[in-house]
Amino acid sequence: MAVTRLHVGARLSEAAIHNGTVYLAGQIAEDTDQDITGQTREVLGHIDRLLAEAGSDKTQLLSVQIYISDMANFAAMNAAWDMWVPEGNTPPRATVEAKLANPACLVEVVVIAAMLDRAHD
Repeated sequence: MAVTRLHVGARLSEAAIHNGTVYLAGQIAEDTDQDITGQTREVLGHIDRLLAEAGSDKTQLLSVQIYISDMANFAAMNAAWDMWVPEGNTPPRATVEAKLANPACLVEVVVIAAMLDRAHD
């Protein structure tokens, strides 16, 4: 099966699609002036957009890894997450505190999802 890549750059692709599975690069907020809630909402919006482009959506999440710069922000990040994630479709998830590459970024989210159809295989 071929690998399809979306938004290919010199360092990374925003998404790779293979054998009915969508792999997203870590998503961060562009507007780093926002607090953790705003950054989390923006990141989840990026994920929605990329999954839609790849033929998937948040009901198809297989695995999520969340990196936050400070565990003091855990509850606020979870509040934004809880409003976004579809009830009954919560994926396996890990959340860890990490020193992110850009100190202004408060959260980075990596997801793997199944496709809704097989059009991009």
